[in-house]
Amino acid sequence: MKTVVNVARYFSGSLLVFSGLVKAIDPLGLAYKMQEFFEAWAQSGFLPSVMEQLGHAALTFSFVIITLEVAVGVALILGWKPKITSSILLLLIVFFTFLTSYVLLSGKIKACGCFGDCIPLTPIQTFCKDLLLLVLAILLLWKHRQFTPLLKPLPMLSLLMMAITFTPALQWYVLGHLPLKDCLPYRVGNNIVELRKIPVNAIPDQYDIRFVYQKNNTQQDFTTANLPDSSWEFVERKQTLIKAGQNNVPLISDFTLTTASGFDSTEAILNQKETYFLLFVKDLKGLPKDFRKDQAMLNNAFVKNIPFYIVTGQQAQANQRYGDKVIINGRSVPISIFSCDATAIKTAARAALTLYKMNGPVVMTKWGWKDFDAVGL
Repeated sequence: MKTVVNVARYFSGSLLVFSGLVKAIDPLGLAYKMQEFFEAWAQSGFLPSVMEQLGHAALTFSFVIITLEVAVGVALILGWKPKITSSILLLLIVFFTFLTSYVLLSGKIKACGCFGDCIPLTPIQTFCKDLLLLVLAILLLWKHRQFTPLLKPLPMLSLLMMAITFTPALQWYVLGHLPLKDCLPYRVGNNIVELRKIPVNAIPDQYDIRFVYQKNNTQQDFTTANLPDSSWEFVERKQTLIKAGQNNVPLISDFTLTTASGFDSTEAILNQKETYFLLFVKDLKGLPKDFRKDQAMLNNAFVKNIPFYIVTGQQAQANQRYGDKVIINGRSVPISIFSCDATAIKTAARAALTLYKMNGPVVMTKWGWKDFDAVGL
């Protein structure tokens, strides 16, 4: 039994450390997923005001959960304080199992994001994974006295404190420098125009379409091939999903660049034959008050005649920050500021400001705001 307990301990600990670090390289991914849960619970009528407040603290939850996951995993592997570690493990896995069961049974959230965006799992896969971990957590708490510590107490505590310090530091670093590994559709080398198209091997959804007509106060359903004559009055069209399709949603489905007047400029911008820059403005409040490198780059790009566009979901704030900041020959130059869906910007920009260097529709390079010195503009 002691061997079984220690194998379960190493397996559970390694999985927790791996899961935590995979999410730590992109903590905003988990934060956005937590926001989805809070919004779903609020829409269901469960403490909506509380859920709204928790949604604002989603990034803090992300930092805490990821750090706790790594810390518990390291403690398990080391064999530090077996009863305390096993108890925290059980509480953590119960929490994860609740989330994954909600994803599986409610259908309101597509995935739980257990391994971030780099290792997508289906709801049933994540639920089964957590059930296995739940069984192992109960076993480890029951048999915690059979843990075999790897090191003496002081070295174990030192390693645990290193893990607790390193994990949030990594997450904080990523918020300004972009994820260490980009697993999203906007990663370097991807063609945004192509990814906005429905995949070639897509299987469309199948629907049963019925038309409801009325005659002499009697309603009747008709198919497309069997429509009634003109003596019938049309009431409504019914569409029922018979079979869901497969691979029929573009990887990039909500990316649209719209001018202030409402004109869609997406294709015109992305299909340019020259190099240009897209500056995604996601959260100006996340910048230091004295940060001006973005404005300097914008000015330099205009001086060098390099196309430079602002993409934002906060049109008013972007106009205020960039609208009159480019001065050439004593005159302010109008800046191209495009509105874009907030969800698309959250996916494309994992930092408060994210700069893309584009070659036509292909992402060549991108930088978080803390790396703007390396841009060369």
